[in-house]
Formats: sequence, C-alpha cells, structure tokens
Amino acid sequence: MNQKPRFKIVTLGCRTNQYESQAYHDQLSALGYVSAEGDEVADVCIVNTCTVTESADKGSRQEIKQLAKRNPGSRLVVTGCFAERQPDLIRQMEGVTDVISNKDKENLLKIVYPEEEWPEFSIQHFEAHTRAFVKVQDGCNSYCTYCIIPYVRGRSRSRSKDEILREIEGLIAQGYKEIVLTGINIGDFDGGVQEGETPVRLADLIRAVDPMPGLHRLRVSSIDPDEVDDNLADAILNGKRTCPSMHIVLQSGSNVILKRMNRKYTRQIFTDTVERLKAANPDFSFTTDVIVGFPGETDVDHQETLDIMRQVRFAKVHMFPFSARPRTRAAIMPNQVPQEIIQERKQEVLRLAEQESYNLRSSYVGRTMEILTESRDASSGRIGGHTSNFLQVWIDDSSLIPNQLVKIKCVENQANGLLGIYDANSDR
Repeated sequence: MNQKPRFKIVTLGCRTNQYESQAYHDQLSALGYVSAEGDEVADVCIVNTCTVTESADKGSRQEIKQLAKRNPGSRLVVTGCFAERQPDLIRQMEGVTDVISNKDKENLLKIVYPEEEWPEFSIQHFEAHTRAFVKVQDGCNSYCTYCIIPYVRGRSRSRSKDEILREIEGLIAQGYKEIVLTGINIGDFDGGVQEGETPVRLADLIRAVDPMPGLHRLRVSSIDPDEVDDNLADAILNGKRTCPSMHIVLQSGSNVILKRMNRKYTRQIFTDTVERLKAANPDFSFTTDVIVGFPGETDVDHQETLDIMRQVRFAKVHMFPFSARPRTRAAIMPNQVPQEIIQERKQEVLRLAEQESYNLRSSYVGRTMEILTESRDASSGRIGGHTSNFLQVWIDDSSLIPNQLVKIKCVENQANGLLGIYDANSDR
C-alpha cells in the first residue's frame, strides 16, 4: 500500500496568517495529504512568515532552517510577509524550493503543484480551535510610520459578503460555535464592491452573520477606535450573538506619539470610544496593542500610555517594543530610544497589564458567567475557556469537553485567570 503524502505547515504572526494556513491545510487534506506527526518527514512543508518586528524575522528564519533540517528532500515552500520583503535571501536558504509572494498566496498550491486540481481557497474547519477565524479583508492603506505591512500585504481589499457568509455557514455546520471576523485592517471592509456600487460596511456584515442559525458567538478582530462609528457600535451592542468585547488598537496614549505614528485618532477618541461602549454595556471589555519606545517617546509620553491602561483596565495587552522596519519613516526618525530604556518601559507595561487584567477579573468573582470551553491544561488537568467578554476561566471538572457552552460560577481569581465551578443544573 502506498503511503499517503504528508505535509507540515508552520504559521507565524497574525490571525490572517492563521486563516490562510488553515486554508492550505484543508486544500491538502481534500487531496489525500495527511499532516505529518512528530518526527515524520513531510513531503511538502509550508512556512507562512511574519515580518512585523525584527523578532518575527528571526523566528521566520529559524522555522525555515528547522524544517529544512528535519525534512530533507521535501518541497519547502515559504510565503508570508517576511518572504515578501526578503525573497532573494530566502531563496538562498538551504532546502527552500519555492518562495510565493503575498499576492499569490491564495494560489500557492496551484503554483507549486500545477498538475493537481485544487479545491477553493477557503476553510472548512479550524484545526485545534473551538473558535474559527474568518478573513474578510486583506491589505492596508494607512501607512503608519512604523509599519511594514502595507508594503508587504498591499492595498486594502475585501471579500464579498456572500462568499464570507457561505464560509461561515460551512464552519457552523462543522460544529464551530464561535466565529471571529479578522483581517489586516478590518475597519476598511467594503464587501469587495466595484466603484459606484454601495459599499457593504463591517456593520452590515455583522448584522448578516449575527442571526445565522447555529452560531453562538461572533467576535470582531482588531480595529482602530476612529472606525467604531455609531453604526458599528449599534451592530455590536444590539447583536444577539455578537460578543461585548473588542480588540481596539491603542499603540500609544500620547497624542504627540500618535501623530508621529501617523495614527488617525487621538487619545481622546480612544477613551471616548471605550466609554461609549462601556456606558451601553458595563461588562464590555477590551484588549489592545501597545508599542513602547517609539522614536522620540519621552517619560511623559510613556506615562500617558500607562494612564490609559489604568483607566481602561484591559483584559489583555499585546506589547511590542519598537522595532525599526526597513522602508518605514520611523526607522530613520531622530531621537531613537535606547534599548535599555525600551526594555525598562516594556517591563513596566507588562507588569501593569498583568495587574489591571487581574483587577478586571477580580470584579467578576461571585458572578455566574457562560463560557465556551476550549482545551485542557496538561499540567493542572483544568479545562479552560472564555466568557463572552473574553475573560479567561479555568474549571476543575473532568466531565467537560472542548466546545461546550456552560454556565459557571467564578469563585476565585488567580494569576492566569478566574477559577470557576460548573454546576450541570445551571444549564437546564
């Protein structure tokens, strides 16, 4: 009996990359390929790279080298943003057979194996997750002074609403209870309409997805505060299944730094957006991104960021030390912040983020909340999950399995999340 061909896919970076890698997984599986396990040598390896920071570049190079070493003779295909920025460097790396640009990402397997009849580039399920990310938009037109993404992802472009709805219907049919709408700059979503046609805004898409039969939760991925207009806020707040939680990007609490970053909002717009949503639903929670050590950032600028973190009390903060990216304006700005100061500010942000997240969770001790179970921690045996407003909860209950919606009572706050008690009678 002939052994089925095997594949390995390594994904770095954003949720959009995760979505694209899952599409490759589904395409390969549809043609009889199987995922290589453990030390099995794969026939084809795909690395979906990231270049958002210098650390991301390093991680991408390491993954390519490791796959080449452990899978001698395999077809080693490299794509993603680092491959877009440094294609010649990657082509010279040992073992690399193909470098595919971002504009050709959706046709990657057709380019590498043109003799095969490949299925549509879309996802049928999301490996190892109870929630599924659905890419609705790609590219960015903003050109923030620190960001390489518009250069490697291209201009903003959107999928059609009908195509997105068909994909979500398929995921719900596969049993996924939670859908996350994601993209590089999701606030630019326009439904892929042609010039002169009426755009389909993100709020319209949310209103179309929210009532879909079988869906239990809908989340909206990263968005800028100035893009949360009244129409979008209404769609999120009044949706029956749209979660009261958003990832709204801060980057800095200083108006001076925001202007240097070429961000289109102020700290006041950010806090007004948060307060408007919290006023409508006190349980509304927020996650965010913060960059520390941007060129010219003073101690006062840094303190303004910490002040907003205290004011908002984020459920989670993704912290990025400034990393100069080639071709960006910030890379050549004066007053670059010394690395030792960046490291000090990084630690301050991390400590405060952890403390404020803990404080936020503490306010829910004693509350009964609904969570979607996700995976079991190997060391503690607890099963984890998130509330609709994205608070981490752990439960000591061997009867629970992933992808269940259950009600729990939050009884204790720990460093890594709330501890909850499940009572089967509460779900009846």
